[in-house]
Amino acid sequence: MKNVTDSFVSLGHWPSAGSFGVNTDILATNPINLSVVIGVLIFFGKGVCASCLLTDLLDNRKQKILNTIRNSEELRGGAIEQLEKARARLRKVEIEAEQFRVNGYSEIEREKLNLINSTYKTLEQLENYKNETIQFEQQKAINQVRQRVFQQALRGALGTLNSCLNSELHLRTISANIGMLGAMKEITD
Repeated sequence: MKNVTDSFVSLGHWPSAGSFGVNTDILATNPINLSVVIGVLIFFGKGVCASCLLTDLLDNRKQKILNTIRNSEELRGGAIEQLEKARARLRKVEIEAEQFRVNGYSEIEREKLNLINSTYKTLEQLENYKNETIQFEQQKAINQVRQRVFQQALRGALGTLNSCLNSELHLRTISANIGMLGAMKEITD
């Protein structure tokens, strides 16, 4: 558009004489623009008064503005409602997070107590096993000592018997023992 305007300016360019000059730019002069606007108004506005046209234009503009305000108010109300819903969800999530945190701490405490109790039970079992092992080893040692004492007493008794017994007494003792064994056999048959 600028090229078209420049071409009109170059065709009608007259050197100015001082401060007086004629503007030959047809598109830049106000009388032509005004005549076009007035011509359009007369052509399209036949039978319509200018004040009615202006009133209709203002009423349309007013309705558009009111509709825009109503739409904005509805959008604002929807946004406020969504904000309240989001705040309610946030409060709910915060409450649930607090419950999870509290439940987590109580679960940790419960697990800690369970671990402590389990450790005490394990230590108690180990203590019982230790005591049982000690008692077993003591009993085993006592039995070994008894057995050795018995063996030594038996050797001493055999030594005493062998030195005190003569052959005849020895044979009678053997015969009596054989007789007792025979009687026991008859009872068991």
